[in-house]
Amino acid sequence: MRKLIEFDDDTFGKLKQLGRDRMATLQELADEAFADLLKKHGIPIDLKDALRKSARLQEATRLQATRPQDAAKPRTTAANAARKRGRKR
Repeated sequence: MRKLIEFDDDTFGKLKQLGRDRMATLQELADEAFADLLKKHGIPIDLKDALRKSARLQEATRLQATRPQDAAKPRTTAANAARKRGRKR
């Protein structure tokens, strides 16, 4: 699929220079930039990423469902425990 993207002259010059420095085409730079943007927002790039994300979600759901109720309760810190002991006296 082809789409047109407009750059100002300064930005385009810097992208061309970056491409020369990295021995990459403008298309390769764009592919990398868009892949990074999608990853930043948690959007799978390809089928492999989508399956990996789906497996992580299923595992987290399974672990949450099998977690004992005691583990779901917040634990007291040592400072809270000391305060509670001080009140009981």
